[in-house]
Amino acid sequence: MKPPREHDLGLEYDLGTLRRRQVLSLFAGAGLVALAGCAPDSEPAPTPTPPAASTTGAVDEIPAETVGPYPADGSNGPNVLTESGIVRSDITKSFGTASGTATGVPLTVDLTILDADNDTPLPGAAVYVWQCDAQGRYSLYSDGATNENYLRGVQAADANGKVTFTTIFPGAYPGRWPHIHFEVYAGLSEATAVGKISATSQLALPENVAMAVYATSGYDGSMENLRRTSLTDDSVFGDDDGVRQLATVSGDAVKGYVARLNVGV
Repeated sequence: MKPPREHDLGLEYDLGTLRRRQVLSLFAGAGLVALAGCAPDSEPAPTPTPPAASTTGAVDEIPAETVGPYPADGSNGPNVLTESGIVRSDITKSFGTASGTATGVPLTVDLTILDADNDTPLPGAAVYVWQCDAQGRYSLYSDGATNENYLRGVQAADANGKVTFTTIFPGAYPGRWPHIHFEVYAGLSEATAVGKISATSQLALPENVAMAVYATSGYDGSMENLRRTSLTDDSVFGDDDGVRQLATVSGDAVKGYVARLNVGV
């Protein structure tokens, strides 16, 4: 496996204020800007993911990415991995003493964890996912969400190497392409003990789907933020053009979407 990029380059890096190709002047982090949109006139067609397999027949390793400033894995402040309730499939609600619920367009995330050497499933591998809410806020860190721990959860892969999370489509905050963070561990015991991380990366979401979502109410500012960046210019996905992290997405903004991605480790 390739070593991950910088473990945490801080708020400015993740918000894209320090760009690889250009410097943007931004006045706030994952903030609330612009006006809520209206319902979309039509729904986008599913966006295919380019083939992950290499010419040798083995799946490529997922590109290593920064965890960013909001992991809540103990590396930067809070640690939810050791808390009771973190192992769950539905991550829309907070757990423990927190009681909030993240609202937005429904999204199911299906990740298939594969051995990059021989393209076989890794049953029992554990995945920790976290993301921002529709307003671009991260639970436990962002103003208005510091008392919540929603949109974070751990699942163990089934016999086919698959993990499934029920969540919402994330908002787009300034300087970043719509994305979901994840860490892969050898198993649940490793994940909940904050053990060795097998892979750290991010899932990218297709532009046409994001535009349909951001035209609905509740995603204030996301459409404007999306239009100001691109997948290939993103401060994280830009190096690889986001190709191997771009999920296949199907569905619509009314009933919700399903995002699928093969993850080679």
